[in-house]
Amino acid sequence: MVTLAANRFANTLPPDVRLMNASARAVFVLAGVVLCAAAAAWVSRLPVFALRSIQVDGDIARNSASTIRANAAPRLAGNFFSIDLQKARGAFESVPWVRHAVVRRVWPNKLAVQLEEHRPAALWAADDGNDRLVNNFGEVFEANVGDVEDDALPRLAGPDASSARMLGVYRQLNPVLAKLDTGDIEQLSLSGRNSWRAELEGGAVIELGRGTDEEVLARAQRFVRTVAQVTAQYQRPLESADLRHADGYAVRLKGVTTQLPTKPAGRSAPKR
Repeated sequence: MVTLAANRFANTLPPDVRLMNASARAVFVLAGVVLCAAAAAWVSRLPVFALRSIQVDGDIARNSASTIRANAAPRLAGNFFSIDLQKARGAFESVPWVRHAVVRRVWPNKLAVQLEEHRPAALWAADDGNDRLVNNFGEVFEANVGDVEDDALPRLAGPDASSARMLGVYRQLNPVLAKLDTGDIEQLSLSGRNSWRAELEGGAVIELGRGTDEEVLARAQRFVRTVAQVTAQYQRPLESADLRHADGYAVRLKGVTTQLPTKPAGRSAPKR
């Protein structure tokens, strides 16, 4: 009843008085919000919330935690409340060999960082002549190639943004061509016209031609199944092969050149 009476009384006030009362209430509310914001800002700037430590965990075989902190820390700005976690993530991912970083706050003055490092799977032949590295996801990344202990990494050479596809083809193609007993693929190349070429450790060069990845792989499998008859007959190592012919392939052994159909029957006489 008291509230109802107060409302009736307020409604009987002149419009300018009601407006003044409403304005006064709004000013009080706004002042309260400003005071709260100022208090929060003051508290957030207290020294207790300055970042005191960075905890680094995860896959850090290529770097020590202290090296990672030393590289990333100069790029971190702000305290526990004000630091931009996306920028902090970028700071850690800029450290050599770091592929991915997850950064989170730990109350009241700490950062926790979970890292994933690149795992080298191949070398990437860049247009500028400086080899880069390809990780096991097929991503090209910058790092010191000399830090890689594995000297047997294959070399991939192809158009920009083709590294993931090329690594996938290499992983399927290498076990197939390894049956030739001429070593693993040393370099796999993809031309701008989508033509594949494999250079083997033993020195043999195989022109695989164009087509989908499945077509190229099937072509290589047919070649490996049939060429063994020729190498066994002449007892000479494979020097090169051209699989770009529609109905067969050309083979060069050391001192011997011949051309075979895809299904060897009625092969042409070898040329010496």
